[in-house]
Amino acid sequence: MRFGEQAAFLRLRVEANQRTVLLDLQINRDGANRAQVNGNSVPPRELMRWFAAVAFVPEDLSIVRGEPSVRRRFLDDALTSRHPAAAGVLQDYDRVLRQRTALLKSARGRLAQIESTLSVWDEQLVSLGTQIMLARREYVADSAPHLVESYAALVGEDHHPRCGMVESALGNVSRGTLPVADSVDVSRETLESKFRETLALVRGKEVDRGMTLAGPHRDDLEMSLNGLPVKGFASHGESWSFALGLKLALAQVLKEQSSAGDPVMILDDVFAELDSERRSRLMRSVSAFEQVIVTAAVESDVPSDVEWHKVHVSAGTLSTEDLSL
Repeated sequence: MRFGEQAAFLRLRVEANQRTVLLDLQINRDGANRAQVNGNSVPPRELMRWFAAVAFVPEDLSIVRGEPSVRRRFLDDALTSRHPAAAGVLQDYDRVLRQRTALLKSARGRLAQIESTLSVWDEQLVSLGTQIMLARREYVADSAPHLVESYAALVGEDHHPRCGMVESALGNVSRGTLPVADSVDVSRETLESKFRETLALVRGKEVDRGMTLAGPHRDDLEMSLNGLPVKGFASHGESWSFALGLKLALAQVLKEQSSAGDPVMILDDVFAELDSERRSRLMRSVSAFEQVIVTAAVESDVPSDVEWHKVHVSAGTLSTEDLSL
């Protein structure tokens, strides 16, 4: 969005499901965003049924080295890209979480005054939270083989990259969260029962502190290389390769399962963060996708063995040329 403007407008013409579809998105500085499909108004999340994209940006390193909230956002973005309807479940969970937390704060340590109302919010929190936890588990399991393959393609070796969920609903909340093996299948009923048990366990602490202490809003994605946590043990290059591997794995899952088909791969100034070998390996990894968009401030950052349609942007003016380097 340009400085001083109140809105930005995007228009895409895409080929999806053997149809040509016109997608419009209005991004507003204030107020809700608006979207259209072939001129018909739809919720913005509906655009993901027709168009999928995976962006590689310098900030991706924070997925590995940042706070748990960054990894939760990555997971939830993956869920909504894979199944757009998941956005509604996530929004409903956030609404219930806010209202439940507001009730806890209003109690000021007096549980008896809110216990009956709190039980109602508990059931909604458990129902929606369990859906999110199961969806995250399923995504982690489905993306696991692609992560192994993508990481090896980037570094030329198998360092046994692994991800697993760390779920507060199943852990001892007073000690933090406990890792749960991603290979363990748990039924929805079992997960809901464990979630209720944990909420009962921490009820007094929640009322005293005025906050919800268990649920997917407090979970994390545990990552390891050769059996050691990536965060704290991996080198800068290994951390970057893991982050890129996560994005490539997401792209492969979308390619296989999304109704929108092949995602558009967007490499946004990411080459500046990589050495020449990783640049070439990353470019080879994304070349199998139908459309790849690369941005770079320095042209020499882009691997030289790429066939591309080049667009220069200077002071808001675009010029194009076709090059085969």
